[in-house]
Amino acid sequence: MEEPYDANCEDPHMPTATSGEASVHICAPPEAVYDLIADITRMGERSPECYRAEWLDGAGTADVGTRFRGHNRIGFIKWATTCNITAAERGHKFAFSVVDRHGREETRWLYAISPDRGGCTVTESYQFLWCPVAARIAELPFPRDRQLRRGIGQTLANLKATAEEQVSRDASSA
Repeated sequence: MEEPYDANCEDPHMPTATSGEASVHICAPPEAVYDLIADITRMGERSPECYRAEWLDGAGTADVGTRFRGHNRIGFIKWATTCNITAAERGHKFAFSVVDRHGREETRWLYAISPDRGGCTVTESYQFLWCPVAARIAELPFPRDRQLRRGIGQTLANLKATAEEQVSRDASSA
């Protein structure tokens, strides 16, 4: 039996997040910031939820259509997700979708990079598209939307620190 489909997961009785975003200014070139974001093997260094990611199908670079697996945890709860890269434009945009085992998109993630004064602004966003009823029920005791928004803030702060440290290190060795 197929689970009910709600394109936006908007059931007023279920706390599932629908979308969110945050931005940060980074004093680093957009291409350098993109390279950090698109290296999914380093995702665990920045994300408070995804502690490790690995390429699938022999891939090793971020190209549209490439797949990777993210390993996530919140407290003692752990799970893995399969993701498809949907945009890979160096210095501009990196996006991927979390998909279920049948290939159905569950969540879209986007990192939009805009050049600006002395560096760039990165906006990280997510949009829930579908989630199984069991996942919705499991989220009842957890404010998932708040967790994701806080996680985006932490991820962007860590990305900023890493990128700006790298620029500083490169400048001092030049």
